[in-house]
Amino acid sequence: MKLDVITLDGGKAGSVDLTDDIYGLEPRADILHRVVRWQRAKAQAGTHSVLTRTEVSYSTKKIYKQKGTGGARHGSRKAPIFRKGGIYKGPTPRSHAFDLPKKVRQLGLKLALSAKAKSGALVVIDQAASNGKTAELAKQVKNLGWKRALVIDGASVDETFAKAAANIDGLDILPTMGANVYDILKRDTLVITKAGVEALEARLK
Repeated sequence: MKLDVITLDGGKAGSVDLTDDIYGLEPRADILHRVVRWQRAKAQAGTHSVLTRTEVSYSTKKIYKQKGTGGARHGSRKAPIFRKGGIYKGPTPRSHAFDLPKKVRQLGLKLALSAKAKSGALVVIDQAASNGKTAELAKQVKNLGWKRALVIDGASVDETFAKAAANIDGLDILPTMGANVYDILKRDTLVITKAGVEALEARLK
């Protein structure tokens, strides 16, 4: 697959050949769904917690005598049936992460890239470089028509470009190793630098 390369100013900068094994696959919703679920579960904090009957603060004294009240027999106000008593089998801090085979995760990334290429939402730029001025970069992004875009650079991100992009709403930038299915699918436009194309092909071979 051949795609034109542009500059941030909108000019042409040649073309690039994209590997069909990465950018020409038929998108599969089931694989993309599995990978996104895996990502979100891994990112979930899992800090939800409740107090059990051993943790709530109440006196351990028997609340009333065993017999003669006409009511049920109770020994502790901490029992789950009482208001503000301990919670029975409530959530405790835990990890929500689960395993997903590396081949499935890799295929998911290829399918996400292919989905953007097929929908025409994939843009290849010469390089992600800036003089560090947010206003100037924001004007370039507006002229290119990017509203919610993700920029994937090479092994590292240009510091001045990242600084300029930090305050632009809807523009995010990641190095190649940070490229992931969830962030790619969440944005309307996927922008990859020439260095990013080479690095992604090396990563997904």
